[in-house]
Amino acid sequence: MEFTELDQYLFGQGTHYDIYKKLGAHPTEEEGVAGVYFAVWAPNAQSVSVIGEFNGWDLHAAPMEKAGPIGVWQTFIPGAAVGQMYKFFIVGMHGEELYKADPYANWSEKRPGTASRIADISNYTWKDAAWMRNRAKFNEKKEAMSIYEVHLGSWMKHPWSEENEEGFYTYRQAAERLAEYVKDMGYTHIELMGIAEHPFDGSWGYQVTGYYAPTSRYGTPEDFKYFVDYMHQHKIGVILDWVPAHFPKDAHGLANFDGTACYEHEDPRQGEHPDWGTKIYNYGRPEVKNFLLANALFWVEECHVDGLRVDAVASMLYLDYGKSDGQWVANKYGDNKNLEAIEFFKHLNSCLLGRNHGVVMIAEESTAWPKVTGKPEDDGLGFSLKWNMGWMHDFLEYMKLDPFFRKFNHSRMTFSMMYAYSEKYVLVLSHDEVVHLKCSMLSKMPGYPDDKFKNLKVGYTYMFTHPGKKLLFMGQDFGQLREWSEERELDWFLLGEENHRDLQSYVKDLLHVYRKYPALYAGDTDPEGFMWINADDADRSIFSYVRKSATGRNNVLVVMNFTPIDRPDYRVGVPKKKQYRLLMTEKGLVDTKEVYKAVEGECDNQPYSISYPLPAYGVAMFLY
Repeated sequence: MEFTELDQYLFGQGTHYDIYKKLGAHPTEEEGVAGVYFAVWAPNAQSVSVIGEFNGWDLHAAPMEKAGPIGVWQTFIPGAAVGQMYKFFIVGMHGEELYKADPYANWSEKRPGTASRIADISNYTWKDAAWMRNRAKFNEKKEAMSIYEVHLGSWMKHPWSEENEEGFYTYRQAAERLAEYVKDMGYTHIELMGIAEHPFDGSWGYQVTGYYAPTSRYGTPEDFKYFVDYMHQHKIGVILDWVPAHFPKDAHGLANFDGTACYEHEDPRQGEHPDWGTKIYNYGRPEVKNFLLANALFWVEECHVDGLRVDAVASMLYLDYGKSDGQWVANKYGDNKNLEAIEFFKHLNSCLLGRNHGVVMIAEESTAWPKVTGKPEDDGLGFSLKWNMGWMHDFLEYMKLDPFFRKFNHSRMTFSMMYAYSEKYVLVLSHDEVVHLKCSMLSKMPGYPDDKFKNLKVGYTYMFTHPGKKLLFMGQDFGQLREWSEERELDWFLLGEENHRDLQSYVKDLLHVYRKYPALYAGDTDPEGFMWINADDADRSIFSYVRKSATGRNNVLVVMNFTPIDRPDYRVGVPKKKQYRLLMTEKGLVDTKEVYKAVEGECDNQPYSISYPLPAYGVAMFLY
């Protein structure tokens, strides 16, 4: 095994899409002798050697040789074996002595240790062939997507055991428990926070040091593959959070890798986030782009992951993001757009989605940047979906209000339909909304405890019937009371109380209704799939609309009351003289075939109407 001239050429162009198969540590044989081939990019190093358990951490036992002008160093060490720890000892350009973890390692020492471990990721036997065949036909614009966002270490704690003294479930244990819960509730996907290796629990995995290594907190790389495989066998998609926006300054990490700015910009105005205390990637450097492009492909192609949620996209697109005057450098046109990051996204999404049909790329982009989900050839960024932060902000501001004041803020709930088709959206109530003194979702609601649950039910109904895919953070489906903390498990004991069980049951009904009726998801990107019945009933804080199916059958009429006032004879306009079967109320799914016949006569600008007793915080979903 060696780093060839072709490898050097492709890496220098930024298009060596499986570079992770060459850089890093790879068990192999040379002339019949078993050992490990090591390769690392350190273009400005004076010398590099591999130190580890196989040579007593001797600084001079395993010097590496340069494999050509691009700055890749390589060596083969006989007798080195899977599981052994190692680092690169680098003498930098100015004589600095640096002890660096392997940027391409597939396995790391468990924190607080910082060494890399030799891994062999080539031996796992996948059992998800049926899922992968179906995935290739998946079209996120037309399919249901209800995502359960999970922080694996705090979703649920395992009783203390010798295997894991911190109470973490391993990847294999978590797979079974999590799949059971997700399947029962009716979510289509899970989204995992912080799986790539990271040193500090409190970063939640958003300050990454091991981009190619599933965190060792929960097991080995093979264990992680088992986790994904198990989810697929139970028809659950797996999305990972992915962080190409920045990286931490930890001494063993990417910062100042060979004594110079390898991965980051040298100028701190371009290479540092002053607010976050992290480094910014140099997206114009081919080898750095290649590191990130190949990493996205690694998770999708090597680990069978079904999508990536790209974190902090706005911080990459704007050169002045989080910076004051004098802290940033304009582009060649004199403005604040990061042209190299824009090109990176176009390249990334074209390549990854072109090679992996059915995979989704989701942007967490918090501004009004145009065409985030537009095609690169039309000057879009090429993402599949974008988090709808505007909807989230307006929704939460409305829901926090005392019901008396909601009538003065009615437009917060209708404004999202003004731009609902400008991008392909995911409606999100993520971990970011239930930390840092923002309160849990239930605690944001106004009123006495019973009112809080009623408010949340009608709020979730609005979310699950509004155009856009769905994401709900763990714990919010049963009314977690405390803010989320990565240090403890969710308050599962709350399910001993009736109102929390009732909320969980209601969300479960919502999830199953959402998946059962294509009217609620297949037209998410088509203006023909949504019709307001009454968007202007501000005085009563009632909203009504129809989600229409492409076939014209099983359309869903939605009516919601956001006040504690009963409307015993609420009349709502309907488009057709048909029978409207009650599908779901604020109490959940309706078992009886209760129907309401439309009568002639103009109402809500519709030719017909039905009358329904709408309770306080009432919900009525009708099928027609």
